[in-house]
Amino acid sequence: MPLAPVAGIAAALLFAFAPPAATPAAQPAPLPASLSSAAPSPAALQVARQGLAAGDGWASAGAGTTGGSAADDANVFVVRTRDELVAAVAGNTPKIVLVQGRIDLREGLGCDAFADPKYSLEAFLAAYDPAVWGRAAKPSGPLEDARVRSARNQGDQVRVVVGSNTTIVGVNGGRVEHGSLVLTNVSNVIVRNLEVTDAADCFPAWDPTDGSAGNWNSLYDLVSLSGATNVWLDHNTFSDGNNHDADQPVYFGRPYQVHDGATDFIRGSDLITVSWNDYYDHDKTMLIGSTDTPGVDVGKLRVTVHHNRFGNVIQRAPRVRFGQVDVYNNLYVATDEEYIYSLGVGVESSIYAENNYFRLSADVPASDVIAYWKGTRITAIGSLVQVSGRAPRPVDLVAAYNAAHDPDLTPDAGWTPTLRTQVHPTVAVPAVVSAGTGIRRVLR
Repeated sequence: MPLAPVAGIAAALLFAFAPPAATPAAQPAPLPASLSSAAPSPAALQVARQGLAAGDGWASAGAGTTGGSAADDANVFVVRTRDELVAAVAGNTPKIVLVQGRIDLREGLGCDAFADPKYSLEAFLAAYDPAVWGRAAKPSGPLEDARVRSARNQGDQVRVVVGSNTTIVGVNGGRVEHGSLVLTNVSNVIVRNLEVTDAADCFPAWDPTDGSAGNWNSLYDLVSLSGATNVWLDHNTFSDGNNHDADQPVYFGRPYQVHDGATDFIRGSDLITVSWNDYYDHDKTMLIGSTDTPGVDVGKLRVTVHHNRFGNVIQRAPRVRFGQVDVYNNLYVATDEEYIYSLGVGVESSIYAENNYFRLSADVPASDVIAYWKGTRITAIGSLVQVSGRAPRPVDLVAAYNAAHDPDLTPDAGWTPTLRTQVHPTVAVPAVVSAGTGIRRVLR
C-alpha cells in the first residue's frame, strides 16, 4: 500500500475523530448546595447523565447500560474523600458519583498500619521458605493466619463496594489510588473519565504449588467484576502508578507480586463494554473468566474491548475463558522486555479480534501476540504489526502462532460480532486511539 494515501487516511480520520456519542438525557437541574460547596459544571453533569449508546458492544445488549443516569438530584454526589466515596456508591438506588480530585483509599496509611500484631514478613519468609516448608502444600498455621488477618484489615480499608444503577465520573482530575472498585452481583454500572492506580497488596499470598516454581499472588484489581452485568468502562486510565512490579523484591526465587488485574471479569460477569481506556505499565491486565472449570461462566463473559491503548502491559489484554469476546481497533505497544503476550486463548473461549494495531520491539515476534491457554478458537483479521518504527505490515496472527507453536489454533471464533458503532481501518488506529483514550477526553 503506498505510504502517502495511508498517511492521508490516518490524518483525515484523526481530524474527523470524536468519541462515539452516548445517549444523553435531559440537562439535569443544578446540584443541591447541600451536597457540594462547589457544584460541578453543567458539562460534568451532562456526561454523568449519559448512558451507553445503542449497539456499542455487549453492554448495550439486554436491558442496556444507563448507570445512574436516572438519578434524582438528591442522589447526585460530589466526593473528595474515601468515606464519601464509599457511602456514595453504596446501594442500588440510581445515583451519580462525581469523583473530584485525588482520593487515596489508604488515606496515607502504610502497610504496617494493617499488619496483624502476630505477623511480620521476615518471620513469614523464614517459616515458609521452600527449603524449610517444602513445595507440596500451601502455607498454613499461625503465621499464615496472621497474614490473612492482615490482608483482611487492608481489604476493609481499600475495597470500595459499588452498587447497581451507578455512574461514577472523574472530574477535575478525578483519581482513585491504592485500592479497588468492587462490583459483585450488581448490574447497570458506568465508570468514566477516572484514573485508577496502584491497588497494591501489602500481604501477597505465597503458593509453592502455583506453577513449577511457585508464585506470589495478590488480591486487588483496580476494577473487579464478579457476577456483574451490563457494565461500561469508558475513557479511564489504569496503571500501577509509580509502584512498578519490576521494582519489587524477589523472595523464594519469585517476584513479590503486589498487583493483580487492572480490570478483571469473573464468576458469570456478562454484557460488558470496555472502550477508549488507557492501560499502561501493568502486568496481569484483563482476565475474563477465572477458572477452567465449566460453571456459571458458560454462556456468559460476553465482553467488547475496543479503542483501548495497551501500553507496555505484560499479558492478558485480554486472557479469556468461555466468553465471546470482541476485540477491535485497539492499539498495543509491546516494547517492554518483560512482554509475554496480548491475546490469551483459554478454555472454550471465542475471541474475535479485528483491525488491531501492534507496535512490537525487534525481539518480540508476531507469533508471541497470541498465547495458548487450553483454548482453540480465535478469529484474528485485519491486524497490522509495526516493528521498531518500520512501516506496518499485515500479519495473519493465527498463522504466525501456528507456525511457531503447538498445538495449532483454529482461525475461526465461530461467531461474528454485530454490536459495533464504528470500526476504523487498522492503519488509522494509532492516530485515533492516541487522540481519544484515557481521561480528559470526554470531560476536561
